[in-house]
Amino acid sequence: MRSDVIVVGGGVIGLGIAWRCAQRGLGVTVVDPSPGSGATWTAAGMLAPTTELHYGEQALLALGLESARRYPAFVAELEDATGIEVGYRRDGTIVAAWDAADLTGLRDLQEFGRTLGLTTELVTGRELRRLEPALASGVPGGLIAADDCQIDNRRLHDALVIALERAGGRLVRERAASVSGDRVTLATGDVLPAATVVVAAGAWTGQLDGVPAGAVPVHPVKGQTLRLRQSGDVQLRHVVRGVVRGSPVYLIPRTNGEIVVGASSEEAGFDLSPRAGAIYELLRDAQALVPVLGEATFDEVSTSLRPGSPDNAPMVGPTSVAGLVVATGHYRNGILLAPVTADGVAELIADGALPDALAPFTPSRFERASA
Repeated sequence: MRSDVIVVGGGVIGLGIAWRCAQRGLGVTVVDPSPGSGATWTAAGMLAPTTELHYGEQALLALGLESARRYPAFVAELEDATGIEVGYRRDGTIVAAWDAADLTGLRDLQEFGRTLGLTTELVTGRELRRLEPALASGVPGGLIAADDCQIDNRRLHDALVIALERAGGRLVRERAASVSGDRVTLATGDVLPAATVVVAAGAWTGQLDGVPAGAVPVHPVKGQTLRLRQSGDVQLRHVVRGVVRGSPVYLIPRTNGEIVVGASSEEAGFDLSPRAGAIYELLRDAQALVPVLGEATFDEVSTSLRPGSPDNAPMVGPTSVAGLVVATGHYRNGILLAPVTADGVAELIADGALPDALAPFTPSRFERASA
């Protein structure tokens, strides 16, 4: 059976694209041997364009802010379609300074953000602990980013699977071996024909035969997250981020008492084995910021590969191969950028044009360099 669209990759990016395409009346197939088991599973679910701000990434900031603006409607539509509550919370993020030098750095970052239209509040350590009593007593101050949000990435994925199937899409739980603009060949040898093929295979995009060599330069960045269970009277209330002695760490509390702690970042190829040192460092730094975590119970360590790119920005749009589209390289922002990517690729396929928000992020920027 020929599909209008085949999406290779069943993470939140691939499923979001497939759902939006199915809503437009297109016949959609998603190919993935284990949907949602990669970066989607290990992600923490921060929707944090403000506190993910890095110097030199202004275009990526604008894309993140646009996707964040779409999230409330995206979530409402998804929950209405499935009946699944996906844990979308608008509690804001606290960025805690570890020492005076760190606080100066946050002040500089706040000023840079202000020039870009971002609104954050710099507060003292006392004010920070009044808002979040679980913080360590020695924290000298920090930033409050009231507009940053979070979502339960695993519930989001489950909801997208159901939404896709209810919209008429189908899942093929097999591995894709090669792609072209009009077909996907499975590892079994079966060939699935399509009018358009979208590769949303994350860190594994470059492993697929048929993806233009050098034009979609995705590389794996190994990351590990931990899941703890809060106990005691003092409970973490907000997403907390910080840099402890040079090591970044974040903590995301869920309404069910779970805390997600992340994330390590390593160039280790396709190795997925948990590293004891990374686990220790995350626990050490998380407890330094929030001492009561010493009483938490340990539930899980999860390891996956983020799809990195040379400029830390995604590659979304058509390739030099007619009919072959990519949506990959989202690196640390895959959950955040799911709505804007899904909308944009569906619009490209249905209407023939990529929206302006995604224009700076087409793979052509690397195809030109490769040529």
